[in-house]
Amino acid sequence: MARKYTLRLLSALAISGCLVTSLASIGLTQGLPGFTIFSGVERENQLSWRMDFDGEPGVRDRYRLRIPAKKMELAVEQFSITYPDTYRGRFDPNAVEVRANGDEIPLDEVTWDPENRVIEIYPQSPVPADTRVEIVLSNVRNPNRIGMHYFNALVRSPGDLPMMRYVGTWILSISRR
Repeated sequence: MARKYTLRLLSALAISGCLVTSLASIGLTQGLPGFTIFSGVERENQLSWRMDFDGEPGVRDRYRLRIPAKKMELAVEQFSITYPDTYRGRFDPNAVEVRANGDEIPLDEVTWDPENRVIEIYPQSPVPADTRVEIVLSNVRNPNRIGMHYFNALVRSPGDLPMMRYVGTWILSISRR
């Protein structure tokens, strides 16, 4: 008789443990990047990001692409974001913001070139070195197909040759939750 109650108790504990764990993991992963083990991108080059509306296929979203202060070694007068040809989403160049240490930076121009798969962002004045940067892309239309997409961050500093320098990669995931 005691064995029967022990088995019921253990079963109830196991089921409740699974439910608590699964609910916690769902709450933690909504809109946040996951842990990527085999990406082909060195860990020190992976940049953090967030999607405000969970990155579901075919819906509007807002991407928050972050560059840590340690990656901003020099002042930046141009940000470029390149993305792969497998990404078939749409961007709104009129809905782009750049934040430096939480403060919005006035922008001179934002261009989106879908043929060359690049977004170019020109602040009115250079963003200082050692500054935490967040690029906010609002009114984005996610692609209809699920998948992982590597967005590369490139910057150009004042006085630089007209060549862009690689800062890191955001590994964005479009998936059904």
